[in-house]
Amino acid sequence: MSQTWDYIAKIVSLGDSGAGKSSLTVRLCEGRFSPHHDVTIGVEFGSRIVPVGPPASLSLNINSPTSKGNTVPLPNASNATSPTRPQQQKHMKLSLWDTAGQETYKSITRSYFRGASGALLVFDITRRSTFLSATSWLRDLRQIAEDGIIVVLVGNKSDLASASTVSPSSPSQDSPEGKDNKRQVTKEEAEEWCRENDVMQYVETSAKSGEGVERAFLEVAERIYQNIEAGKYDLNDRRSGVKGPGAGGGNTARTVNLGINDATGGKKGQQWRGGCC
Repeated sequence: MSQTWDYIAKIVSLGDSGAGKSSLTVRLCEGRFSPHHDVTIGVEFGSRIVPVGPPASLSLNINSPTSKGNTVPLPNASNATSPTRPQQQKHMKLSLWDTAGQETYKSITRSYFRGASGALLVFDITRRSTFLSATSWLRDLRQIAEDGIIVVLVGNKSDLASASTVSPSSPSQDSPEGKDNKRQVTKEEAEEWCRENDVMQYVETSAKSGEGVERAFLEVAERIYQNIEAGKYDLNDRRSGVKGPGAGGGNTARTVNLGINDATGGKKGQQWRGGCC
């Protein structure tokens, strides 16, 4: 069977418990949302194959040489859309490691930061405390992961924030902002935090509706691909978090390990297999 991907990259999701890390992984891999997901114990795993580099990336304005914040221009990017020289689309298999957010499991989950090439640092935009914790999570990640790990800050649960401004402390139930807006962190504040902490990008998502979810993962994948093209990884060194052609034997099996009871009919210990990637 022919290999369906060109690279494998290890991506970790981290952040406080209840921020929606598991829901984002399930939404990306399964296209569904479960309002009652078991608390992650240790780490859960999922995977997804995504297109990286041109021509697909040009439509996203991530890898485009004119893209704002693009720090590693792709070689021969000007030829990506040439009618006489069509670019062959590359694909990356994202190996997604969803880590537990409780303090109880922190010593376990931190070990999974090793060998990661990218990370989604997730907080809940309706709970300011989860945003304030992001600095501590980032510090832990950078102490353990390899230098230069790609980090994207993700503000989840945007479906609960109808406005871009923070909801008033005593909202009027008669006003749209008071009734529907539970936002406690603004986009501007999160973007400023990214600048101060040298984090690549801020993306808002809703695991419930799916809005922004693929974008968040693609932001990480594209920047890892940029680093691959720039020769920044040793594809034979497992510590880089990236593998090249030939790794894994081209296995196209589709597997997602969810919570203990999620999608298993409530039976502990069962492993649910579905159409992920």
